[in-house]
Amino acid sequence: MLFYWGYTIDVMNKREQFDNLMRHKHAEEGYIQFSPLLMHFAARFAGKTYAEFASDQRVLVEANLKCLDYFDLDSVGLISDPYRETSAFGARIEYVTEGVPRCAEPIISTIDDVNALKNPDLHTTGRTLDRIIATRGLYKATGGRVSIIGWIEGPLAEACNLTGVSEMLLQLMIDPDFTRKLLEKTTITAKEFAKAQIEEGCNIIGMGDAICSQISSDDYKTYVKHLHIEIIDYIHSLGANVKLHICGDIRHLLSDIKDISPDIVDVDWMVDMDMAHDILGENILRCGNIDPVFIQNNDKMVITEKVRQLIEKEKGRGFILSGGCEITVDTPHVNLLAMRNA
Repeated sequence: MLFYWGYTIDVMNKREQFDNLMRHKHAEEGYIQFSPLLMHFAARFAGKTYAEFASDQRVLVEANLKCLDYFDLDSVGLISDPYRETSAFGARIEYVTEGVPRCAEPIISTIDDVNALKNPDLHTTGRTLDRIIATRGLYKATGGRVSIIGWIEGPLAEACNLTGVSEMLLQLMIDPDFTRKLLEKTTITAKEFAKAQIEEGCNIIGMGDAICSQISSDDYKTYVKHLHIEIIDYIHSLGANVKLHICGDIRHLLSDIKDISPDIVDVDWMVDMDMAHDILGENILRCGNIDPVFIQNNDKMVITEKVRQLIEKEKGRGFILSGGCEITVDTPHVNLLAMRNA
């Protein structure tokens, strides 16, 4: 038992159970890891606004610890929004009381902007430093006995943050030089941000590159795949695991994802888990994949049956139970408890 901020947290053996899962001892252990993606849900559960959760590491830590305790989670996370690194690069971020923070305006539009872009010092810029401090807080609170999932933006996702999604996808088609130079810079910062969080106690780094579900396999191979390999290899060299998050339909990317060798892949609800297992193989854990809208809108008995069916199907395979993407803010607490209890 650990005591933090006035309440008790039971984190006995959770990190050890994850390590066993990574060593593919799941068949004999028989324990299902429960690791839903929580952001706005966690903020509201702690009685805070999304703006507070995204802007103040104390709120992010408290919200994650309360969810860890109440829902008996197997990990805590540092994800809040896509714009930590974007802010460090110099973009202005606006907070929304009950919504995801916004980038006020893109800061990259020309190749001259790309050439002038400097990789920031992540320990001296507010929003990246805030997450680094949050890592320290979660590690202290859990005593290193529960998995802490840090978070970085993938190179294409961060390029879209800096340029605008439509504009960046257009550059992908018409200007290879612009694309390659910008992705090289966002890769440098992704690696540095991962390192900073690992040094403070993260044993898993989540890499979000959701925009990759919207590009072709050929474009992924041309512009992104080798950078994902570079980032994943680097994180592995630091002794941490990698969780790849590309929400949406990634069926066309599964073979490439196998090649880049993440430790965990988030599988969204529209991707068949059997198909993902057949392509990714035994060495990559799949995390998912119940539709978050299903979790929100059904009663606990229906959810329990759905989860039990999925667990039975996954018996003996590398699997982490979660929603296909973020648990929605309006999900009843009893529904998330039903997932855990199942």
